[in-house]
Amino acid sequence: MSTMLVDVERHQQTQLAQELVNQARQDGLNLVGPGGVLTDLTKTVIETALQAEVDDHLGYPSRDHSGVHDTGDERNGVRSKTVTTEIGPVTIDVPRDRDGSFEPMLVKKRQRRLNGVDQMVLSLTARGLTSGEISAHLAEVYGSQVSKETICRITDKIVDEMAEWQNRPVDSVYPVVFIDAIRVKVTDGSVSNKPFYVAVAVTVSGERDILGIWAGQDGGGEGAKYWQQVLLEIKNRGVNDVLIAVCDGLKGLPDAITSVWPDTRVQTCVIHLLRNTFKYASKKDWDQVAKAIRPVYEADTIPVAEVRFAEFTDTWGAKYPAIIQLWRQAWEQFTPFLAWDKEIRKIICTTNAIESLNARYRRAVNARGHFPNDQAALKCLYLVTRSLDPTGRGKARWAMRWKPALNAFAIAFDGRINPAENN
Repeated sequence: MSTMLVDVERHQQTQLAQELVNQARQDGLNLVGPGGVLTDLTKTVIETALQAEVDDHLGYPSRDHSGVHDTGDERNGVRSKTVTTEIGPVTIDVPRDRDGSFEPMLVKKRQRRLNGVDQMVLSLTARGLTSGEISAHLAEVYGSQVSKETICRITDKIVDEMAEWQNRPVDSVYPVVFIDAIRVKVTDGSVSNKPFYVAVAVTVSGERDILGIWAGQDGGGEGAKYWQQVLLEIKNRGVNDVLIAVCDGLKGLPDAITSVWPDTRVQTCVIHLLRNTFKYASKKDWDQVAKAIRPVYEADTIPVAEVRFAEFTDTWGAKYPAIIQLWRQAWEQFTPFLAWDKEIRKIICTTNAIESLNARYRRAVNARGHFPNDQAALKCLYLVTRSLDPTGRGKARWAMRWKPALNAFAIAFDGRINPAENN
């Protein structure tokens, strides 16, 4: 289409919008709701599209009966139905044909909602709203009556898509994979605080790739067998090598990692150590504590880190002895982190991309309070992931400084990483 035609169409659309606004102002009409200007416009657009569909189905336009004998079919009036849209309920006239073979595509037979409403329900579910809250929201804002049962059916449609996403092919090599847990209240028989595990990878191109979400057991008592099953699932999807796996406090996971990928280096999660540090500190001291602890995990060597930690202890030990105890207990698992190149450390210790994802998950989970079963919780977590990016991938804060890190990985893991192999 030429630029001139596009400009003409845009001008016509602008004129139409202005006419609608002027009409609403002059006549005191509402834009949405029964008799609203946009409601009437939506009705006209849908009915015009349906007439075009039936014209195409019959092979001749309305009031032109020259093709009746060729097709053996003809129009047979209309039937009224009300569909739920983003601007509220709209009553439309759907054309019918004599032999009943016409199948509208825009508004299918027995369809009572346009696709935008389904997407709205999924979006609100991803934000943690319950079925009752979503139903009340649609009724209050759009005047649309959508039952809780209908909302459940809409979200159930996502199960097949979720399974497809969870089993999609992934990259062959990942520089880093983080494995973290989200605690979710599930009331299946009895209330339990269950862990749901999320695997988040850093791709060779520096993107974040959410590999999958798995339900754990009550109390988080998974062992090596459970983790081997999860990791083999990831491997069977195409992951042949992981350079560094970052995890913390998950029994059996380190052994399972090395059994699936023998050359993978397992690193205790510094992010968890920092997260737990702030749990013991008053919020008003967070900035100062963060500034004081940074020289410890940014130290060039272990001896330097020990000096910096002694300084931290002198400053904060009396006020927060639990923080000092936490770091002393984790010291042996923490110090291997200091052997990595600083560019690699930045990726392993970057909290933004991981914590922002966890924050979105927790916001949705906390808004919901509890879930009736694992499937409901998985649907909610998947919908949060889907709202970020349908593929699970997305730009991360480390992508801005990825090239130096890629060079560091290539040197530290000579021959195991190729920037072109996952493109």
